[in-house]
Amino acid sequence: MLTAEQNELLTQITPGTPMGNLMRRYWQPLMAAAEMENAWTKRVRLLGEDLVLFKDRQGRLGLIKEQCPHRRASFAHGIPTKDGIRCPYHGWEFSAQGKCLNQPNEIDNPAFREKVATDAYPVQELGGLLFAYLGPQPAPLLPRFDGFVAEGTIRMMGRALLPINWLQIMENSLDPIHTEWLHGHHYEFLKEQEGIKVAISAHHEKIDFREFEFGITKHRLLAGHSEDSDDWRTGHPIIFPNILAVGNGDEAARYYSFQMRVPVDNDHTMHLWYNAYVPPKGAVIPAHLTDRVHVYDVPFKDENGEFIVDNVDGQDMMAWITQGAIADRTTENLGASDKGIAMYRRVLKRELKKMEQGEDPIGVLRDEQRNHRIDLPNEKKKHHNSDGFSSFMLRTHAKYSQIAPDLVKIFEPDRVQMDVQRAVAPARDGKKQAGTQAMETQSSATGSLY
Repeated sequence: MLTAEQNELLTQITPGTPMGNLMRRYWQPLMAAAEMENAWTKRVRLLGEDLVLFKDRQGRLGLIKEQCPHRRASFAHGIPTKDGIRCPYHGWEFSAQGKCLNQPNEIDNPAFREKVATDAYPVQELGGLLFAYLGPQPAPLLPRFDGFVAEGTIRMMGRALLPINWLQIMENSLDPIHTEWLHGHHYEFLKEQEGIKVAISAHHEKIDFREFEFGITKHRLLAGHSEDSDDWRTGHPIIFPNILAVGNGDEAARYYSFQMRVPVDNDHTMHLWYNAYVPPKGAVIPAHLTDRVHVYDVPFKDENGEFIVDNVDGQDMMAWITQGAIADRTTENLGASDKGIAMYRRVLKRELKKMEQGEDPIGVLRDEQRNHRIDLPNEKKKHHNSDGFSSFMLRTHAKYSQIAPDLVKIFEPDRVQMDVQRAVAPARDGKKQAGTQAMETQSSATGSLY
């Protein structure tokens, strides 16, 4: 267990805190770039700071403090200009770099304009997402991880604003054992009357964790598997400090998946699920599927205020949120199976010390040649995907995506055709009503429910 002081050290991320300073050494995702196509401004709360993302008349993006330094009005209602944005209250104009460009109705005073400069942060686009860097200059490179730069992918991003601290979400990713129970046996319990069993409930014989260039890889040896299995030999990474990279390395159904836990403030985290699917060879893909990142919201409670636990990510969110806004680690009791969590906390403390000594923490990248494309470890034969593409995908956050039915058609066309044949067979026998009902059932199973 941690002391109260240690727990506070690792959880508090507002300006001036040690962990807040560490988080600011890394680029943090904000939103999909497509969300700014029809908007001039968007409010952003990130690492305890209230900011406004804006677009000037040339289409360039800026991220500045929300309140104007003149009389504190919000730039969320600002007027875009060729070179920046004007405060709606009195028209003071600021650039994307935070410089005050002019002050209408004032005698021009360069020294005064310099004095009232506001906080501003760089923004970059990668993989259809916008990232911001809130740390000291010079800014490191925005890492070009494989799933963000793979060409021709179908990209989508789920999101949920969770009323909890970032750390208890990240610690979940250093805990392989929970999949066996929360996503396996618990799910099977919910489906007990239907007799459903899932591959994800396989027993863990061994778990292991290894550091690599950008963080920690986690490994599991499942019952009945050899140590040559991808789950044990290759594993998949936790990218320091706040990203889990999973997915499927099998080229027949290749996809990249990133879970990004973006600290909003000490008590809230924006959870982003970014998936990039590589279409099968020869598949005809409608242009609208690849021209943007498709964004959708992922609910965690139903209309009655109960947790939604019929999918993997809903189960996770239930477990995270029921720990409280900030988990009290002074009362926990770690076991041998929690060695990944203990390791992650040690790495966090170590990297804090490196930062305080003026060193770059782990994963901070400054080598342009290294950053052309960074291929991450990923299992090609991951056991949890063995139930089939749609079976697993539709038990995750992806069920809420508007393009989920399109993905099923692309990656499992035989399943879709089989569903249609089963649905129309009764109608061919003259049982039109039964056939219609069967088709409606199949439509629900592959379409609107997901």
